[in-house]
Amino acid sequence: MRFSRILSLFLISLFVVSCGSRKKVVTTKKEESGTESKEERMVIYSDEKEAEPSRSPYNYTVESYIAEFAPIAQEEMKLYRIPASITLAQGILESGAGRGDLTRRANNHFGIKCHDWEGERVYHDDDRRGECFRKYKEAKYSYRDHSLFLANRGRYSDLFNLDPDDYKGWAKGLRKAGYATDRRYPDKLIGLIERYELYRYDAEILGKSTPVYTSASRESSDNYVVRKGDTLYSIAKRYNTTVEELKRNNDLVGNTISIGQVLNIK
Repeated sequence: MRFSRILSLFLISLFVVSCGSRKKVVTTKKEESGTESKEERMVIYSDEKEAEPSRSPYNYTVESYIAEFAPIAQEEMKLYRIPASITLAQGILESGAGRGDLTRRANNHFGIKCHDWEGERVYHDDDRRGECFRKYKEAKYSYRDHSLFLANRGRYSDLFNLDPDDYKGWAKGLRKAGYATDRRYPDKLIGLIERYELYRYDAEILGKSTPVYTSASRESSDNYVVRKGDTLYSIAKRYNTTVEELKRNNDLVGNTISIGQVLNIK
């Protein structure tokens, strides 16, 4: 009887232990002297936010951004003779490939300010705090307004005398005409065009063969394409800058980045 009672208590204790709460752990084996090994259990935590695939409709990777808007850029090229490569590169750069705050809030892909605009508007910190920017119902209207903005302003008139596939001339001419204050703006546009072969969209409209460029020329810009495993900290360290500077240059609110996202380094 005594043995039976002891056995019953042992079985009850074993059942209670087996039903207890468990934590997910990482198990490794640590070699000890002799032939036996000891299991070492640890829980691993990390505050680093690695780049992950985008899921939001606005969180375009560069490739999906190009696939989405290349036909629109080509249509604008047919109507206004602005190289599709330039329009796409500006869209990628100005909107952060569709991820920028201004783009998400206002469908404004080119950072065009209000000026004489009578439509809807949003206020966004740019060169100064709380500047007025145009708001569009759909992204395609931002592309059309970009074409009209360039075509209807005299300071850009010389650009329309260039060959329609002279994207380098356009990139330099936009900076010279005052479209952007960043002295590296032409290099950034050219770098994007050659890295992603955006010039092929010009060639399609003009019925020309697609030119070929060396890989070295594609690495000439101050942009970085986010890869798997990247974090803002690792990118900042690589380019000798800070996380806050990267966030400021790319209109990022948090530390989340996505694979394929283009970051402006400077």
